[in-house]
Amino acid sequence: MNAGEDASRGSWLVRNRMAALSLVTVIAYAAFIQWIWGWPVLLRQWAGIGLVPVLSALLLLVGTYFIRCYRIYDYFPNETHGRFLSLLRVTQVHNLLNIMLPFRAGETSFPILMRSEFAVPLTRSTSALLLMRLLDLHALFAAAGIGLIIGGDNQALGWLLWGLFLVSPLALFLLKGHALAVLQRRLPEKLGRFLIEVEAGLPANAPVFVRAWLMTVLNWSTKVAVLAWVLATMGVLPLAACFGGALGGELSSVLPVHAPAGVGTYPAGITAGAISFGAPAKGAAFDLLASASVNAHLLIVVSAVAGTLLSILLSPRR
Repeated sequence: MNAGEDASRGSWLVRNRMAALSLVTVIAYAAFIQWIWGWPVLLRQWAGIGLVPVLSALLLLVGTYFIRCYRIYDYFPNETHGRFLSLLRVTQVHNLLNIMLPFRAGETSFPILMRSEFAVPLTRSTSALLLMRLLDLHALFAAAGIGLIIGGDNQALGWLLWGLFLVSPLALFLLKGHALAVLQRRLPEKLGRFLIEVEAGLPANAPVFVRAWLMTVLNWSTKVAVLAWVLATMGVLPLAACFGGALGGELSSVLPVHAPAGVGTYPAGITAGAISFGAPAKGAAFDLLASASVNAHLLIVVSAVAGTLLSILLSPRR
């Protein structure tokens, strides 16, 4: 009997090892914050901002989840037509899992959820997710490029290179058909059928691709602006460092190396980004930046939880 119970317990730990790792990491992170600053100190930063600005920032961040959902709604019009709220629930569950689970393990939930809810094949939804992540990275790098150009010497050359980088996704998309045709001729038959499913997950035409790109730009520009505003209201200076911090935090969230719930990696990304854009790297200003980065991360986690709860309330599972 004991052997059976031990086996059952071991099996449970194997099945839920990611969730267990995330929970232990979050608890350790909360204890670390209490030891370094103390939670009352961080909460006083929020009190200093005021209730209305905090709620406004939270609402704007939740609003970006609707933009993300619309991007997928427009991407899969036949499968998701008339079921926007159901798709919102799927995207929010995926987003929360992506935040809470380490090493981008939550990404695997998107194709599974799309297949179970909308009967989208795994290969097609995985291909679409990969493209959207590439667009996300491109949008963030484009935003970071603006800061580098403003702080650089040769701005004319900088803006030229930035413009070429900005339109590069559309140029690559226009070459998509030729590249896939070459691969189709060279791959074995089984891989060729797999490539057909991958191609089905890519935008059918340029207008669909452009709309996905515009939704990406709107989403990330809103999110980065809100985070920069929050950092500025907490006293982070100069303003360019606030935008650098927002970009650094979001870049840490879309890269493969990602701690459970972003603990440690997200605030570190904010701190590194802010210092790269002119924030002091020592003294009282650095201490303020460190605590502000933790609070900005908490805002992201709270907005993800709030967005998920809202999506469940709007569209409960049948």
